[in-house]
Amino acid sequence: MSSIQIFQKFITIVGEISLLFLIINFLVSLIQQYLPEDKIQKILGARQGRGYFFAALLGSITPFCTCSTIPMLKGLLKAKAGFGATMVFLFVSPLLNPIIVTLFVAILGIKITIFYVLIALFFGVGAGILLERLGFDRYIISQETPKSCCCGSKEEVEVIPNRFSIAWKSSLKDFKEVIPHLLISAGVGALIYGYVPDNMLAEYIGDNNPFAIPVAAVIGIPLYVRASVLLPLVPILTSKGVSIGAMMALIIGGSGASLPEVILLKSLFKTPLIIAFLIVILSMALVAGYLIPFIL
Repeated sequence: MSSIQIFQKFITIVGEISLLFLIINFLVSLIQQYLPEDKIQKILGARQGRGYFFAALLGSITPFCTCSTIPMLKGLLKAKAGFGATMVFLFVSPLLNPIIVTLFVAILGIKITIFYVLIALFFGVGAGILLERLGFDRYIISQETPKSCCCGSKEEVEVIPNRFSIAWKSSLKDFKEVIPHLLISAGVGALIYGYVPDNMLAEYIGDNNPFAIPVAAVIGIPLYVRASVLLPLVPILTSKGVSIGAMMALIIGGSGASLPEVILLKSLFKTPLIIAFLIVILSMALVAGYLIPFIL
């Protein structure tokens, strides 16, 4: 394959994902201006089924990064929000947001997207309910609420009348932060597309390797792979023989429980709850990886 074709593939990946990121992040930034932290904490304070529902909904529409997920989690715990609902938010938030869902639809289609969303919601809500029933709230460490590092306060948002301007500036700011990762991802994808032999990746994480899915689920955590960065590589890697099950396990493992997140959680959770958190994410990755061939 010629260098020109590889470069064209690189430009195509960067262009498509950049456009999707800017549009979706702009819309999400608008939504976030109507959902300040104190309102989120109040909604998730419900300790009945309604709390689980709102936790899953808010986790699905708020694209919190690591630096804002943990402070938000601290705020929820400090505000005495329901433990189960708080855990649902922790599980769902990094796996489901409009950017990830849009990328899934654009790259993998509506059927796989629905499957992914249902898996994330089922495990997220189910784990939150189960951990609360088992009394895992006793493994919470009391913590003061820090200020979020990614969003302005409610007062700061309200004094600026032009919400569209705020959303656009926020979208550009987030895009500047993610563009290095996007360029690396697109570059790796283009090089794999042009130079990696088809049978090389298939040998290690292809359909013929029975351990491909567990390995992908486990290595995703220390790799700290964002779903929005990994998704553009899926068509290229699967064309090289990587199983779709392994890719799904890698996406969930990498974005659901990154190593930096686990380290930060040590200031909030005692060891048994951290272990339970990891077990939930790995179980979700394994189930999704093994079930997706039946969906296809």
